Amino acid sequence: MTKENKLLVAAIKNGTVIDHITAGQALKIIRLLNLPEYEKRVTVGLNLPSRAMGKKDLIKVEGKELAQEDVNRVAIFSPQSTINIIKDYKIIKKFQAEIPEMIEYVIVCPNPKCITNNEKMSSRFHVIVKRGKTKLKCHYCEKAFDRDEIREYKNN
Repeated sequence: MTKENKLLVAAIKNGTVIDHITAGQALKIIRLLNLPEYEKRVTVGLNLPSRAMGKKDLIKVEGKELAQEDVNRVAIFSPQSTINIIKDYKIIKKFQAEIPEMIEYVIVCPNPKCITNNEKMSSRFHVIVKRGKTKLKCHYCEKAFDRDEIREYKNN
């Protein structure tokens, strides 16, 4: 292998690879999916070189196939991400995440006056995509937030 062709992140035998993540979004996705609590290996690559994107992030989760709901949540922070399901070191399924219309439970509303921050209730956000920009509109306080304004997540 030449220097140009070497693997930058180790291969996994079974699990999920989230590839082509917008550079700088992997750590948010890790928190969103509650991967710090996952007991198997999670490998993260930040600012990896990409011909198509310039730079990209990458997450490999050993021994876990992400639920469709989790895959769709990934799309909120990185719509062009691809999901690869790995079995015996081979990609058996590859697809693009889709932005959901609604995301419930996991995002904490950034509005401190929102009822979801002051009462025991689940959050609920409508996902709005306009001109390539993703906004999350709280169902309760009706305020819209850029995805970069989302800072806290609840564990499922």
